[in-house]
Amino acid sequence: MTTVIDGKLVAEDVVATVQKAAELLRAEAGVTPGLAVVIVGEDPASQVYVASKSRKAKDCGFHSVQHTLPAETSQADLLALIAGLNADPEIHGILVQLPLPDQIDSGAVIQAIAPEKDVDGFTYVNVGKLGAGAAETAFVPCTPAGSMVLIERVRGRDLSGLNAVVVGRSNIVGKPMANLLLAANCTVTVAHSRTHDLPALCRTADILVAAVGRPEMIRGDWVKEGATVIDVGINRIPAPEKGEGKQRLVGDVAYAEAERRAGAITPVPGGVGPMTIAMLMANTLVSACRAAGRTPPRF
Repeated sequence: MTTVIDGKLVAEDVVATVQKAAELLRAEAGVTPGLAVVIVGEDPASQVYVASKSRKAKDCGFHSVQHTLPAETSQADLLALIAGLNADPEIHGILVQLPLPDQIDSGAVIQAIAPEKDVDGFTYVNVGKLGAGAAETAFVPCTPAGSMVLIERVRGRDLSGLNAVVVGRSNIVGKPMANLLLAANCTVTVAHSRTHDLPALCRTADILVAAVGRPEMIRGDWVKEGATVIDVGINRIPAPEKGEGKQRLVGDVAYAEAERRAGAITPVPGGVGPMTIAMLMANTLVSACRAAGRTPPRF
């Protein structure tokens, strides 16, 4: 029987660990983890994401701050805000919601965040640490970090010798995912749009991570019998069966086909998605623990 990996359940477990550790940190060190979320403009999707992150931070008992700036905000003003947050001892995590308006250089803004408060894991210091094999001291981007937790819940922490294929080479998911799997002693291949005979390569994977952003691209017969399949994709496709103009969510994997061959698989929705915000909370807690000289829990 294929195991359907319940990302919502695992995310709840991660958040419960964060909540308990935050209470302990507050009681023993007098430190409350602080998360600052910055949003520029009124993009509806960004507003939803920011609201959900702020709510979850409050659920975790964090000091939660939201800075909502007008769309015409200058890059200089945004950088000044980040500098203030970098210097604020009550803030342990800084998240700037993307995309930013055209007049702002997103790269410059992200790199202005202090690496020790970069809970998204996007600064060059954290990217470099992860790439150099120092994952324990880096902040890892939340989606691959959550995917790795799901893999370890199925396979255990010792992944030595397993073949892993990551389909997708983005800086946000594909590359950090490959580095995490390498650090866990997997033999890793990163595949992409120009990979020769992608189906055959995927069939070699004991762990197959799909992060390519193309609806149901990974077919069932691409999946090795018994493989662990992590579907990072979130794609909206037409759903005429639900009514005119309606849509439904699907992943990068043809789920119904792949489920028949996989040993374990994440659904979409309800798989990797819930883990992303949970790992943002975990990273913020880790930052607060480090600032207080305490050892953070492992997730």
